Amino acid sequence: MLLFLSQWIATVIALWASTYLFSGIRFDSFAALVVSALVLGLANTVIKPILVIFTLPLTVFSFGLFLLVINGLVLMLVSSLVQGFVLNGFWTAVLASLFISIVTLIINAAIVGDVRISKINQGPWI
Repeated sequence: MLLFLSQWIATVIALWASTYLFSGIRFDSFAALVVSALVLGLANTVIKPILVIFTLPLTVFSFGLFLLVINGLVLMLVSSLVQGFVLNGFWTAVLASLFISIVTLIINAAIVGDVRISKINQGPWI
């Protein structure tokens, strides 16, 4: 539960910071920001893996760069689903999704640490 909350808070902060960096992103209220972070997390968990599987040949052919397009499309989907979240343009979505991913990664590393390493060190051999 703590991991979910920290990821959600990190996404809220990253979305909020993206409004200051990109002029094409706007939230009408704090509630729209919080709901957008929740819907983005759900979309990244459910919809994004399906898109990655369907576009795997294109992703391999582009050496993984097509994943940026998928991230932008997922962000555009979230903006169309959440009322009060305005996103103008495809390239704004792609660049903003890259920024949001990096900021979320940094915040989660600062709050939680590297979860994979801590789980490995909890093995029965210690």
